Amino acid sequence: MKRRKVIQSLSTLPLISSLSVAKVTGGQISRKKKRDIIAELGIRSFINAAGTLTYMSGCIMHDEVVETIENTSRHFCMIDEVQDKVGEKIAKLVHSEAAMVTCGAFSAMTLGLAGVLTGLDVRKVEQLPHLAGTGMKSEVICQKSHNERYNHAFLNTGCTVVEVETLADVERAISERTALLHFLNITANAGQIKHEEWVAIGKKYNIPTSIDIAADVPPVSNLWKFNDMGFDLVFISGGKAMRGPQSAGILMGRKDIVAAARLNAPPRGYTVARGHKVNKEEILGMYVALEKFVSGDHDREWKDWEAQIARIEGAVKDLPGITTKVTIPELGNITPTLTISWDESIVKLTGRELRDKLRFGSPSIEAGFSGLPLYYYQAGSDSIDPAMEETLKGANLIRVTAWMLQPGEDKIVARRIREELTAGR
Repeated sequence: MKRRKVIQSLSTLPLISSLSVAKVTGGQISRKKKRDIIAELGIRSFINAAGTLTYMSGCIMHDEVVETIENTSRHFCMIDEVQDKVGEKIAKLVHSEAAMVTCGAFSAMTLGLAGVLTGLDVRKVEQLPHLAGTGMKSEVICQKSHNERYNHAFLNTGCTVVEVETLADVERAISERTALLHFLNITANAGQIKHEEWVAIGKKYNIPTSIDIAADVPPVSNLWKFNDMGFDLVFISGGKAMRGPQSAGILMGRKDIVAAARLNAPPRGYTVARGHKVNKEEILGMYVALEKFVSGDHDREWKDWEAQIARIEGAVKDLPGITTKVTIPELGNITPTLTISWDESIVKLTGRELRDKLRFGSPSIEAGFSGLPLYYYQAGSDSIDPAMEETLKGANLIRVTAWMLQPGEDKIVARRIREELTAGR
């Protein structure tokens, strides 16, 4: 066959699977399987029925995000220009004056506070986290119930955190040292001071207010709700429900503070946040993920999750001794969540034992357990902090979510849980 005909014939061939690549050699088409580095290294991959947990690598990125990352990796761009263009687009989507992509919500917290402390003064930028003798402020105020471990992001700037419980406490705590009033959305109901009151007291004393909504979409409206409410800074993760890069997040808010945060961020190399690099692929991928999330059919997605949870629940609720309950968290990871519990006199398993059977079965499945905040888990493992181990030792339940399941995986999860609960009787 002549070469021209060989080339023409290629246009009529079906698309080759993503697991292989086509190569024409001597007029013949050979298919070479792509390298599977996960299998090669013996890394366990699994069905994620637990949710968007960082230690489980967060989420599976949308195809469009992966394509964006791959396509942009072939080009050189100036990082500041990428942030300029993307930040402008993101700000319009979330109703803020300005925005930037960070390397996660934690990074957004550090950078946002750094921007408040330094403004556009390069000398101050160079001095962080050494605040003594600089004239910079040094305290962040938050409600006691809002002072959880992720607030370490603020300590990175050299600031300390001051706890309060009432509005009167806030007014007593405010001083010339106060840099920021911080609010944690996931524990909003635990504190006495509500969102609007927090914003109002910040405006009264001309002190910036911030809010951590790291895992608080859906609903999609939370992306702009707190900007519209008047918070000066909003921090959010990108690698959860939005299904952007796991190592990306967004800082949004006041234009002057975001500009100062940018001065504290890479590509500048003399800053406290030099290690917070986010590359052009992640910046652009995060923008595409956000754009897709904002324009998505969230009603349909929710119905799909409900159907998947109902399928899993239906597979086990008729078993003797089994109790099922579907709930929706009020704040944080707002998605239908199935709790499966059992009578330990009938099913001879603890929740931990059932999770292990699912984890080490085939295929491997990760299910939720305690409902504890992630910081109770030890770094690099699934082990509970020893301080909580006794509390959870005899817990006979697991929790399952559907929002990170891939098509068809709900049926596998349903079958495997039923098998193990049946075998444990």
